[in-house]
Amino acid sequence: MNTKKCFIILGLLLAFGVTLPSARADEHDQATKLTFNQSFQIPGRVLPAGTYSFVLAGDTANRNIVQIFKSDKSTLYATIFTINTESPRKTDKTAITFAVGEPMQPETLLSWFYPGRTSGHQFVYSKVEEQELAQVKHHTEMVKVQNAHQTAVAGD
Repeated sequence: MNTKKCFIILGLLLAFGVTLPSARADEHDQATKLTFNQSFQIPGRVLPAGTYSFVLAGDTANRNIVQIFKSDKSTLYATIFTINTESPRKTDKTAITFAVGEPMQPETLLSWFYPGRTSGHQFVYSKVEEQELAQVKHHTEMVKVQNAHQTAVAGD
């Protein structure tokens, strides 16, 4: 009887251990839907107003690649290299930082912080673009998460 109980307990522990990582898969890839009400610039292109899914690509070894998809993830628009950037405080909101350039030009997306994290993703631009972006005004949008995978961002 004791052997049977041991096997049952071992089986339950194994089942729990196997299902635990999959319950956190979306936080692992930081999948977030962002809605922009204006076009915005990312490295290499300008995306029109709309809803996009931001997802960390790859495995845990390289957390510096962000992929931007159509909101339903059916179309990949960009795969972007990032570098880590730190925030002095943790927030329960998604934080997006933009650079405001010339009038009538789209704002440039500089960084993205997933809710609850002090470590974020700074998008990598060319050396010349980085110097230009350092000269202009920046602003950060803090947006409350609507559900586990959806956030709305006003791009103005």
